[in-house]
This record gives sequence, structure tokens and C-alpha cells, in this order.
Amino acid sequence: MYGMIHNGMREMVIDRLGEDEWRAIEGMINIGPPEMIGMTVYDDALTFCILETIAGRLGQSVPECLRGFGRYWVSYAERGSFRSIMQFTGSTIESFIGNLDRMHRAVAAAMPQASLPSFRVIETQPGRLLVQYQSKRSGLEPFVCGLFEGLLGRFELEGEVRLYTSGDGYAEFEIRHRADCST
Repeated sequence: MYGMIHNGMREMVIDRLGEDEWRAIEGMINIGPPEMIGMTVYDDALTFCILETIAGRLGQSVPECLRGFGRYWVSYAERGSFRSIMQFTGSTIESFIGNLDRMHRAVAAAMPQASLPSFRVIETQPGRLLVQYQSKRSGLEPFVCGLFEGLLGRFELEGEVRLYTSGDGYAEFEIRHRADCST
């Protein structure tokens, strides 16, 4: 994965536990600035090692930590260098998810070694989406659940996300939401 993922994990730890805790994690797994270069590709094993260490420090299982990181990633990306891309990806949760592959193509132009997932809205009803997810990586379904939960928050929607079905590198997620939370 790219170092930008590591940077996002770092920021999440600092936001939740403080900078001293991040320095402790760096020491535990012997990482530092070279493992945080945003446009550099790192072995997934390093990324999962960082994630497992963070989960332990947060007192969470790895799937819980992944889900929380997915929620965090949405706001992190919006605050950072992906802000403009995210603003143009869609004005509703349906259009945003429907345009994720287009956004990923733009990201891939800048990061040609990226192994990005694919998302496709396969069913839409008022207050309900069924989304197909495909990835060369397995085990990231909790992260995707968290991403969708983060998007619900980004679009000021109340709702829930559940893994509908999954297989090797393939999953379907159901996103249910109340279309109007302001009343």
C-alpha cells in the first residue's frame, strides 16, 4: 500500500491517543519517516503490521480497528490532498459511490503502482444501496464498511452499513439510510 495510508493511520493515532503514543508505536515496530512517504509503495505486510500494532494500542480487534480507520479515512482524505477530488466525486452518497471508480482512476494516474479496488452500485432504492466491491486484497471488508459509514456522516445521513455477502476479493454491502435527517 502507499505511504499515504500509513500517514492516515498515524494521524488517527495522534488524534485519538496523542503523539507520544504514535512515537511508542514507531519504536515497537521500528518505523519512521521513510515508511510514511505518501507516494511510495510499501509491502502490505508492513501496513498490516502497523494496523495490528495500532489495534492493540487501541484495545481493539484488527477488524474493529479497520472499520474505525475506514470511518476516519473519509475525513482524513477530505482534509488533505484528496479534498478537491472528493468534492467532485458526487453530491449524494449514491453519486459518490457510483463515481468511486472514476476517482480511483484519477488517483491511479498519479500513483501508477496502486492496486485500487472497484465499486459498483448494483441496486438502488430510496434509502437503500447495494454496492459491489472487488479488490486484489482480501480481509479489507471491515475497512470498506467503515468507509461507507464515513460517507454516511459526510453526507449527514443516519444509517447503517452491513456486509451483505463476501468471497475471495469480492463483497456486497448494503447501505441503509434515512434520506432526510433534518426533520
